[in-house]
Amino acid sequence: MRLLISDANILIDMESGALMETLFRLPMQFGIPDLLYYEEIEPGSPELEALGLQIMEVRGDFVAYAQQLPGRYNHQLPARHGAKPSHNDYLALALAKQEDCTLLTGDTNLRLVADSEQVAVMGTIGLLCAMIEHQLLTVDAALLVLDRMKSGKRRLPWPEAERILNALR
Repeated sequence: MRLLISDANILIDMESGALMETLFRLPMQFGIPDLLYYEEIEPGSPELEALGLQIMEVRGDFVAYAQQLPGRYNHQLPARHGAKPSHNDYLALALAKQEDCTLLTGDTNLRLVADSEQVAVMGTIGLLCAMIEHQLLTVDAALLVLDRMKSGKRRLPWPEAERILNALR
């Protein structure tokens, strides 16, 4: 089964779209760096481990790798793409590299770094498409979810998302 490593904003999107249980019904495994989980996720969503979220350790050499990424990239990341990736974001990227798997993120700047580091990326729209493909969600339901996420002030590319989902009809 395919392993995907998530940062915090993907899980926030799934929660705001009321899709957390649906996410874990996909034929995929989901992991998250232990530090990111304990600092950002567990306090508000402690049930995720029971749903199947794997809390994973980032090995020392990959922690060191994550620590050097801000110095290599933060100065060149465009402010128009939002905040610079946090230490925990970089740990998610490092864990995806460590496990040689896809990084789940909706953070544009983190996507830019992942691309530069040759780490595959999937976002919220990709997960919605996977849910539709696996018949866990209809296109109409996915469009309603996007509306819920919009009201949660997420910065997704809304017109592109709607175009992609409508193309699945």
